[in-house]
Amino acid sequence: MRRVLIANRGEIAVRVVRAVAEADLVSIAVYADQDADALHVRLADEAFALGGATAADSYLSIEWIMAAAHAAGADAVHPGYGFLSESAELARAVERAGMIWIGPTPDNIEALGDKITARRIAQSVGAPLVAGTDRPLESADEAVAFAREHGLPIAIKAAFGGGGRGLKVARRLDDVADAFESASREAEAAFGRGECFVERFLERPRHIEAQVVGDGAGRVVVVGDRDCSLQRRNQKLVEEAPAPGLSDEQRRRIHEASRDICAAVSYRGAGTVEFLMGEDGVISFLEVNTRLQVEHPITEAVTGVDLVAEQLRIAAGAGLSIDETPTPSGHAVELRINAEDSGRGFLPSPGVVTGLRVPAGPGIRWDAGIEAGDTVQGAFDSLIAKLIVHAPDRDTAVVRARRALRELSVEGVATVVPFARLLLEDPAFSTTGFAVHTQWIETELMPRLEAQPRSEPAPDLSLRRVPIEVDGRRMVLGLPEDLLRALAAGGTVGETDADAEAGVEADPGVIEAPVPGVLVSWLVGDGEQVTEGQDVAAIDAMKMETRVAAHRAGVLAHGTDVGGAVAMGDPLGKISA
Repeated sequence: MRRVLIANRGEIAVRVVRAVAEADLVSIAVYADQDADALHVRLADEAFALGGATAADSYLSIEWIMAAAHAAGADAVHPGYGFLSESAELARAVERAGMIWIGPTPDNIEALGDKITARRIAQSVGAPLVAGTDRPLESADEAVAFAREHGLPIAIKAAFGGGGRGLKVARRLDDVADAFESASREAEAAFGRGECFVERFLERPRHIEAQVVGDGAGRVVVVGDRDCSLQRRNQKLVEEAPAPGLSDEQRRRIHEASRDICAAVSYRGAGTVEFLMGEDGVISFLEVNTRLQVEHPITEAVTGVDLVAEQLRIAAGAGLSIDETPTPSGHAVELRINAEDSGRGFLPSPGVVTGLRVPAGPGIRWDAGIEAGDTVQGAFDSLIAKLIVHAPDRDTAVVRARRALRELSVEGVATVVPFARLLLEDPAFSTTGFAVHTQWIETELMPRLEAQPRSEPAPDLSLRRVPIEVDGRRMVLGLPEDLLRALAAGGTVGETDADAEAGVEADPGVIEAPVPGVLVSWLVGDGEQVTEGQDVAAIDAMKMETRVAAHRAGVLAHGTDVGGAVAMGDPLGKISA
């Protein structure tokens, strides 16, 4: 294993590039058009284009990933997390090509990545479980029938996804059908498959998970556990290791169940087994993520185990570097730095990072996919960096995290930093009682968050490919669209026609897109009456579905077709009073 292609982007691609370099291997980046000058591309030894501008045409395309791997002469592929990291199809394609897949076997992915099969395995080893379906549902009607039989609330989950995408919670029977359709659309957009299943949802639960590594021959070691309860839209924002407030028995049961589930399939590589724990202490198996997790650095901080290096070691056939669960040293907290406006319901905030000051000092780690001057792309995930803090105990870690956030400055785009600062001061989080749960941010903290200034629209970084001839050989040159437009107009890159934009009076009835993305659904028919605040449309933005509410009452007229791309501020339709 000498040449490792990293089939991902952003922060995780940077993380793997560095690990590959420290293993004295060659790193090969891939990129969508708008990522041609991204940080992971700049840091890698080599980089190859995927030839698309959307996730489906680039990082989610097995055809283009494999074409890049062949063109680069790669002998191994690391998938990172998200995108195709849990694709058994890509894993098999890599292995058929004679390359090394740095991850679980295709059979591991199919057995545990499919949440329904994983439930069956969990049942077979005696892991704790709540009621749920044993197959993907064929329609929203089946979800409604399950809710009638087992009661509410229920969780509707993508069968082939993770990271909180394709997961919706319904607390009223009237909301079940809409939640099912929304989860299916989101799963299809994020993972290419829209199948969903349903299970009972524990109210106000904590989210606990165990990090495992396996050698592929039946030996599995639990590296440690984490708490990931602080979430919005079922996506994690803050994580801790080890999980605070667990009894010895609860920790033992979580570790044993995680080990047994993975050992049952002779798991290979790094993975995470996730659980929910109700207010009454009831523990229920949730899912297995057959990949590296976003929050892996906090386990690294408290155990000293480099999990990416462990992945490389296992893939190379060297086995595990540890024999048993390490005793944790101190406490670690990870704060995800997302380009989102927490004061506007965590609205995605793509744009240019015009300024960046990074915290430093004892116990501080900064994992980022951006530098000052880089563009946060609206087509992809909103995570731009992670701030990891390690200290001798939890209280000291919280104080250190406050200090680090005071030093951190991100300019040009709205971020979740104001949310994180408020969180770290809240007694529900900062005291030993640890009174937070998976809905705590949305129910308790969001009403206190203030909106930030809106980001300037991101520049058009798409490429136009032009065939050229160099020394008698045909080659393809990719040029930025804004450069070509500026050259054609005789101006400079980034110029706008101020005269065309000035003096136009806004129509008060127009519904504007709150984020750039793709209109995936009209929730109200053309010509129907709507009330102020009613959700009328859904936009897929940064791999999450954002609802668009009516700004006034009246009759709705559609102005954009489903599937159409929209920029922030574009008119979607109009409401006539």
